[in-house]
Amino acid sequence: DTAEYGDLISGRRVVTDETRAEMKRILADIQNGKFAKEWLSENKVGRPVYTAIKRRDSEHLIETVGAKLRGMMSWLDDK
Repeated sequence: DTAEYGDLISGRRVVTDETRAEMKRILADIQNGKFAKEWLSENKVGRPVYTAIKRRDSEHLIETVGAKLRGMMSWLDDK
């Protein structure tokens, strides 16, 4: 219940009116085909933006820490 409590108490500070407006713009891009068109174009040229962002994100500190923590969770090896 801790995460749910945190969401109930703090969620509106994280997902603001500005965030909701941006999410609506993203949804519009999906609905009108802009997102699909950009994704198809990205694939036609070998995914340079996709690859660069994935590389950058994989080097983020949270990924390094996450990998270290998962390594300490022996119960994950059972899966």
